[in-house]
Amino acid sequence: MKRAWMMIAMLPWAGAAAAQDAASEATRTAQAELAARLPLDDPQDFANAARGKIAEIKDGLIVAKDGKVIWDRRAYDFLNGTAAPDTVNPSLWRQARLNAIHGLFEVVPDKIWQLRGYDLSVMTVIRGKTGWIVVDPLLSEEAAAAAWKLFAETVEAKGAKRPIKAVIFSHSHSDHFGGVGGIVTPEQVAKEKIRIIAPHGFSEEATSENVLAGGAMSRRALYMFGSILPPGPKGQVDTGLGPRLSAGTIGYMEPTETVPATGATLTIDGIEFDAMDAGGTEAPAEMVFYIPAYRALHTTEVVTHNLHNILTLRGAQVRDALRWSKVIDAMLLKWGGKAEVALGSHHWPTWGADNVKALLTDQRDAYRYVHDRTLFLANRGATLHELADQTPEAPVQGRDFSTRDYYGTLNHNMKATYQRYFGWWDGNPANLNPLPPEQSAARYVALAGGADRLLAAGQAAIAAGDYRWAAELLNKLVFAEPDNAAGRAALASAYDQLGYQAESGAWRNYYLAAAATLRGTELDTVSGNGQSRSFVSAIPTPVFFDALATRFDAAKGKALAGTFQFVLPDSKEAVAVVVEGGVEFPRYGVTDPAPVATITVDRATLDDVMLGQAQFPALLQSGAIKIDGDRTAFLSWFALHPPADPRFNVVVP
Repeated sequence: MKRAWMMIAMLPWAGAAAAQDAASEATRTAQAELAARLPLDDPQDFANAARGKIAEIKDGLIVAKDGKVIWDRRAYDFLNGTAAPDTVNPSLWRQARLNAIHGLFEVVPDKIWQLRGYDLSVMTVIRGKTGWIVVDPLLSEEAAAAAWKLFAETVEAKGAKRPIKAVIFSHSHSDHFGGVGGIVTPEQVAKEKIRIIAPHGFSEEATSENVLAGGAMSRRALYMFGSILPPGPKGQVDTGLGPRLSAGTIGYMEPTETVPATGATLTIDGIEFDAMDAGGTEAPAEMVFYIPAYRALHTTEVVTHNLHNILTLRGAQVRDALRWSKVIDAMLLKWGGKAEVALGSHHWPTWGADNVKALLTDQRDAYRYVHDRTLFLANRGATLHELADQTPEAPVQGRDFSTRDYYGTLNHNMKATYQRYFGWWDGNPANLNPLPPEQSAARYVALAGGADRLLAAGQAAIAAGDYRWAAELLNKLVFAEPDNAAGRAALASAYDQLGYQAESGAWRNYYLAAAATLRGTELDTVSGNGQSRSFVSAIPTPVFFDALATRFDAAKGKALAGTFQFVLPDSKEAVAVVVEGGVEFPRYGVTDPAPVATITVDRATLDDVMLGQAQFPALLQSGAIKIDGDRTAFLSWFALHPPADPRFNVVVP
């Protein structure tokens, strides 16, 4: 499929962008029906989300030293209203209002605090015998620094200043470690012997998960998190998991120690932690832990106040719903009845031993339902789309808001579980090798009797409130005729209503961002975050060269053959890149005896290139890169690695 980016200013429909639609009668009816069957006025979650609040950052505004806005909750004042507007699913509205409660909260009196509402994730601070233990220092350094400042000025103001003794990374996703540089420096860690503790496998997973497929993941993430939407009742409201991502600098620090797969009992600054491995659930490297002295269970991202993703919409490796449910059951067996409070890496805590047990039980059952219903139906012949469409919500979802589809959904989680076991194909040979969308779309338009007739059918479906069918029809028209303004407008209207009705923040964001793309009104955003040198430098060199190989233009380089030897003096590494038959294969730690060319370059210089702080031609001229052998062949090979456009099309051809 062609993915050429077209600048918004060049689009023929961008001169006077059409306004978003109001909620249709069908959407208003759907919202009312959902509101009628859910106890939306149950106050317990609101009481828990506000419990223990002692301070907040004024206006929820975090600004970097250079003036860049990192976090700003003022644009979300519309959430102060208690009644959901017709353009927001009433259940998602409730979740968004809960996630909008921000500040510093005391979870266990004078022992545990949380900083919530200043990033997608939550930062926890635990009192040790002599200092502080920080868990999950947010996504960005600026957000973490502002949150820590609030904590220090509020809690430390009551007593003597205490040092940070340890930082715990609960799992390998960047919104739980990227802000570490905002609270401690590498020099502090070394000088003060601050412990950086993470689950086994953390270093590899944290620095490599998104590197190989990072371009596509980042582009889709803009839709999933609503980063290209303005906040508002018709725009970005929440992600379900948290408000949104902060827009600062993502950093990294190497753990000083890791918790093994068998789990471990750790003493951290005089406090005992009982850690359990949870890798292979929400993240490849993950752990949960219990603090007996405080009777507090940290559920990390294994248990949150929503159904999580088995496959996130931005793209990732499919997760294991069965293992997920078993890890929660192990937590229930080990700590259920003991823990008086459960707190995690997102959302608000749950207090009371019975309530903690109920939370764990319901979450376990939700993931088990996803897994078992998928295989129950698949083993009776249901295919990927059939099984998801015919399955009602789990019984537990009707009574426990913590299991509802605010982030992951039963629908796409069942599809993901099917994919994990059976792959992308449903077994029907007609679907084994279908035509690409642009080719099939033109034929669908012809079959319908032309663009006008297909447009009319799509508009009729919209009028009937049949938005899924309307989207399917009109997507064919847009892929056949990308410049068809009426088709784009109609498809955007269908996406509006699907977004308004979505209970999942991720689904809502994706639909509404797609509608904005069709109208030419999406915010011109590539990414709100920048990776720091600490993060880039931590990417393993083998992953670095594997990522480079994914950029190799095989069509143009199919006749090229030979080995290019890289020598990295500063890191004492060698990589032989074998090129032959349109394939580039890096061999880490190998030295080829007869390379076409040998390239001597420091790993730090390669990091400069990745960070955009150095250009390859200038480095050659300065001597920062030395080439021995066939220089022309090397330059020809290097030119076959063009960068991908980060703003490739997603919802249009």
